Amino acid sequence: MPLTLALYHALFDALTVILPLNSPADVALKRYFKEHPKLGLRDRAFISETVYTVLRHRRFIEYVVADGAPRRMALVALTRFMGISVRDLHTVLRGGDEQWLAQLKARKLDNLPIGLEAELPDWLIERLRKNGMTDAKIIDFGQTMMNPAPLDLRVNSSKAKRDQVLKQLQQEGLKAKPTPHSPIGIRLEEKPSLTKHPAFVEGFIEVQDEGSQILGLIVEAKRGEMVVDFCAGAGGKTLLMAAQMASAGRVYAFDVSEKRLTNLAPRLKRSGLSNITPQLITSERDTKIKRLAGKIDRVLVDAPCTGFGTLRRNPDLKYRQTEAGVAELNVKQASILNAASKLVAVGGRLVYATCSVLPEENEQIVEAFLAKHSEFQLVPIAQVLKRLKIDIKQADEYLRLNPKQHNTDGFFAAVLERTA
Repeated sequence: MPLTLALYHALFDALTVILPLNSPADVALKRYFKEHPKLGLRDRAFISETVYTVLRHRRFIEYVVADGAPRRMALVALTRFMGISVRDLHTVLRGGDEQWLAQLKARKLDNLPIGLEAELPDWLIERLRKNGMTDAKIIDFGQTMMNPAPLDLRVNSSKAKRDQVLKQLQQEGLKAKPTPHSPIGIRLEEKPSLTKHPAFVEGFIEVQDEGSQILGLIVEAKRGEMVVDFCAGAGGKTLLMAAQMASAGRVYAFDVSEKRLTNLAPRLKRSGLSNITPQLITSERDTKIKRLAGKIDRVLVDAPCTGFGTLRRNPDLKYRQTEAGVAELNVKQASILNAASKLVAVGGRLVYATCSVLPEENEQIVEAFLAKHSEFQLVPIAQVLKRLKIDIKQADEYLRLNPKQHNTDGFFAAVLERTA
């Protein structure tokens, strides 16, 4: 279907607003659609897909669009990466556009710099090299992160069984299958809107990446226990752990963001769970935390991080994160892990996790913590996965998930036990 002039102008307008990346791309896009209510669902889907295509391939597109004009950046995204022919763009092309696109198509683009092939910033490439990744592996990582992520659902085990929900979705004509690793996950081949779907409205399902589900599962929260989700955000893992506990016991959902905890409220209502206590805290040193010192059976620390494991969903993070920002995050991660550890009762479990691929945010934080805290020991992840009957082959003691091998977001986790 040929692109209409009105839709193209809306796309150009959206890119002009979003490309400076003054806020996360998904937030800016949501705001743009709110300000342009006349755009239909198909138009919004098209604009979203094109904006994210530009963000995924931004370095290459800026390389061939010398002036960085959003209009021509959109043309490159549409014709080179989205399979739209120049013929279908005839209504929106200006003088010289067709010739310019033809020259671009004929231009040899061999031996591109690694940053353009991997679509990663130079500072991140240098950091990955220092961490032992070869250029071939860096390119492979970057190119894998340019693929869109699948749509995964988590079945609320307190309300339904996976087989039951899966059968319902398949009967409705949705291409759904079980997730390969999480026993409570469903993967959809397409990405339908689910906000009005009965299974969503009734709290049978939540949207949650399979990797995120596995992080919640390795906490192994049990009925009657006291559990803390230290950086709960909007509560995806909080809800998972509470469901695993069948509403028996208590899950404290701590977060410094009132907005994120507010977003948990409707999800909590849909879930039907009664064992979650949201708690707004000022920092990891809040008095609400100190009152629970030594009393908690399980603590999950899904620490603030660069989010580089989620680049399939959030390609703008490549440009919004900085090298200086990593150093600031490392200080915060160490501080949060230290504060959270004080909550853990003897014999209790502490899980440290990120959605990052950088050792500075992962292994190095855990190793520095263990060097100072002899009362904690590392529990090999293979033991935990075997007990949960989750078939993920692990080479060492940590959980590492990645899009290429597991088709999940990139995640890291360490399971620690307090022995004294």
